[in-house]
Amino acid sequence: MTRWPVRRATPQDAGRIAEIRVASWRHAYRDILPADGLAAMRADAAVQRWAEAAAEPPPIGLFVAVDADDVPVAYSLVGAAREDVDLHPHLPTGELWAIYADPAAIGSGAGHAVHEAGMDHLVRQGFRHAVLWVFEANGGSRRFYERHGWQPDGGREDFEWSGSVTVEVRYAKSLAQPNSV
Repeated sequence: MTRWPVRRATPQDAGRIAEIRVASWRHAYRDILPADGLAAMRADAAVQRWAEAAAEPPPIGLFVAVDADDVPVAYSLVGAAREDVDLHPHLPTGELWAIYADPAAIGSGAGHAVHEAGMDHLVRQGFRHAVLWVFEANGGSRRFYERHGWQPDGGREDFEWSGSVTVEVRYAKSLAQPNSV
């Protein structure tokens, strides 16, 4: 497994992040989401949104694993949990909103690197619990999350996209407390 350098994304990374998102959706969701919807995705349509996300202050964090030429190959986006969190109402809860790798980088450790950067960021922001949503039918991603300590917590919801509905399941995990001096 390659050790990937990870850094905070900048607005200049937005085009590459958008490309990774499109390529990874087409790869990972080809048997889950409608083919015509995946084919219609365009990276250029999301560049501005990713540039804005890169410029957001904490607690939002957008991280990229980069190759030797400083080109992003994977990214993660984290922040405060959305309103759907009902498991631990008294714990500050963060969310892994997105994590994707270029299909050519799958299995290289780049996804692990941006996952860890995102979790470390959430801990530094004071979150003690985290959640994420994943397609129920996405076995590969579910195994990735489970290897990283995530467990399904019973949350389920329908995800409507491109005229189709598929089920998402919620995963949760406790976040490590920072070391005190």
